[in-house]
Amino acid sequence: MIAGGGQPSETVKLVWEGREIEVPEGSTIDAVAASQGQEGSGWEAPIAAVLDGRLVSLGNVVYSGASVRLVRAWQGAGREVYRRSLGLVIQAAVRRVLPGVRLVVGQSLGGGVFYDWHGDPPPGGDTIATLEGEMRAIVDADLPIDLVRMGEAQARKLFEDRDEEEKLLLLETWWHESVRLVKLGDHHDIRHDPVAPTTGRLARFDLIELRGGVLLRFPEPGRGREGSVSTSPPVVVDALFDVFRETKDWNRILGVSTVGELNRACLTGDIEEIVRVAEGLHEQKVVHIAEELGNRGGVRLALIAGPSSSGKTTFSKRLSVQLKVLGLNPVAVSVDDYYVDREDTPRDRSGEYDFEALEAVDLTLFNEHLADLLEGREVRIPRYDFQSGRRVPAGRFRPMRLGEADVLIVEGIHALNPRLTESVPEGDKFRIYVSALAQLCLDSANRISTTDVRLLRRLVRDRHFRGYSAAQTLAKWPSVKRGESKNIFPYQDRAHTMFNSTLVYEVAVLKTFAQRYLLEVPHGDPVFLEAYRLLKFLDIFVGISPDMVARTSIIREFIGGSHFEY
Repeated sequence: MIAGGGQPSETVKLVWEGREIEVPEGSTIDAVAASQGQEGSGWEAPIAAVLDGRLVSLGNVVYSGASVRLVRAWQGAGREVYRRSLGLVIQAAVRRVLPGVRLVVGQSLGGGVFYDWHGDPPPGGDTIATLEGEMRAIVDADLPIDLVRMGEAQARKLFEDRDEEEKLLLLETWWHESVRLVKLGDHHDIRHDPVAPTTGRLARFDLIELRGGVLLRFPEPGRGREGSVSTSPPVVVDALFDVFRETKDWNRILGVSTVGELNRACLTGDIEEIVRVAEGLHEQKVVHIAEELGNRGGVRLALIAGPSSSGKTTFSKRLSVQLKVLGLNPVAVSVDDYYVDREDTPRDRSGEYDFEALEAVDLTLFNEHLADLLEGREVRIPRYDFQSGRRVPAGRFRPMRLGEADVLIVEGIHALNPRLTESVPEGDKFRIYVSALAQLCLDSANRISTTDVRLLRRLVRDRHFRGYSAAQTLAKWPSVKRGESKNIFPYQDRAHTMFNSTLVYEVAVLKTFAQRYLLEVPHGDPVFLEAYRLLKFLDIFVGISPDMVARTSIIREFIGGSHFEY
């Protein structure tokens, strides 16, 4: 190959999309894609790449022996790159046309991400239209999203001049020799993960005014290359939105809403008080839910549901304590003991046993027992042996009869599905949804995924108590999420009340364990991409000792040392 001036240039060999090619040394991934006729445009253009098992921006330089795979916006990792890049666009747009407004990123909601709106003018038809119009203009201009490096002092000066205290707090614990930033026009942000190379690849979105804020909606998952944004009004569960607001109230009480603020507390020693108050807020909420249940005269069935690693089990035990304080006697029935025999278990689309399907439960027997118990009759509760995949012999079943002050507690992923308890009148049920909504943001512009917090919980718990490696947990996680989308999330709006089980300090504790376990994932493993991403995420946090965690805390369910038996 010949470079400028007619002189031979060095070349490197790499594996590109599964085939070996040779390219000029110093080529970026974007340049190689263009040379291979794969640059595309708009929605069809690649948005990032996997370079030797790591998700990177297209501006990364390739090297000899590298393996490269392009990522589009509709593919797993590409969806997050797309969303993160649009978050950069909305912040740049609001800075340009609504300088008196500050958007603070919140939770996933209604097919997008919700932003709290602070400042004037307030959100309304005209202001939302102005903001969306500027976002469209930025996308249509196909502006570059540049990756730049600055010395720490220069980056501090930049954010000081812009009065961005949250980013300065993150830099207080920055130990790298330089700071990587992303730049869109005159807007800068700390680069946490890869972003799109240009704004022209981000045309598919919608902006909607919602409950005093704004909802940035993305292309719907599962639509593949079609990539359409839903035109239906966003579905917002009132109880879930109330939990968002409650969480923000808790953050104000604690004085911690960003990772930078948490890190500072860890360094100053204020974290011990924050841990105590955070646990106190949890207990106050559990007490409130127990009282709400107790005040519903005649209700003797409490149903507790939530996704994987949401802390349902510990919540149910803490709720039981508070019910006893009220003079009630909680009695637990495990749905797991009503599994059908292994050979009768339904299978998923890959042919594996689907233990999360509702049909994996003996619904007929379970409903018969519920009806009998609530009518005061004795039943014999089966026990399921997971090793053999069958129930133990009937002689080992457990007799049970409810007394007058007994409250039956059923905890499990299907607990809010009406088919699970169809023998019980709706008025006799009290339904509780245990969520795990991330309480922290990185800063006002960059959110933390609730799913990531749950995944870290499960990763640590699986290693400590179930003998699974981090690689095995990561490999299983996509099927867990599919099961949640099918069996849990559709029923959350049926809950009478919700409990947010996350704690503002918990990632700093989980880091102590998870960082080591993630480092054990082999580089060639298909899940190394996810392990690498989580390691980078954990790197932002200052770790704290697990010894600070109360013995009754939700977190003890995952790290061990709980006063409760599981």
